[in-house]
Amino acid sequence: MNSEADIQHWRLLEGVRTRRIFAFFIDYAMILVLIALAALLVFVLGIATLGAAWLLYPILGFLVAGIYIAWTVGGEKQATWGMQMMGIKLSRYDGQRIDSMTAIVHAVLFWATTAIFMPLLLAPLFLEDKRTLHDLALGTRVIRSNA
Repeated sequence: MNSEADIQHWRLLEGVRTRRIFAFFIDYAMILVLIALAALLVFVLGIATLGAAWLLYPILGFLVAGIYIAWTVGGEKQATWGMQMMGIKLSRYDGQRIDSMTAIVHAVLFWATTAIFMPLLLAPLFLEDKRTLHDLALGTRVIRSNA
C-alpha cells in the first residue's frame, strides 16, 4: 500500500527526465545569446584595451556559462531559467541550499561526463531517483519545483 511519503516522492520525480532535457536545450539557447552579447562587449573592450580583452575569447563560452549557472542555480530559485520554465530545480539531499560553487562543480561534472562518457548520460534511465552520475557525486537531485 502506498504511503503519503511514497506519493509525494513520486510527485517530486514525475516527468523530471523529459523536463531536464527540454531545460537543457532552453538553457543552451540562452547561453548562446549571452555569449553573443559578451562577444560584442569583449570586442569593444578589446578596442579600448588595445587588444588585451580579446584574450578572453578562447574562454568566453566557459566563462559565460559558468556565471550563468552560478547565478541561477546558486541563486534563490535553485534553477536555471530553462529549469524554471520546465518546473524543476536542483536540490541537495541534506536540505541545504545549492551554493554557487556546488552549482559550478555540478555543471563541470556534467560537461566532463558528457565529453568523456557520453553513454553514461543514459544513467537516469536506470538509477534510483532518475539521477545522473554528477548528481550522485555531489549528493544532489533534480525535482519538480511545483510539486
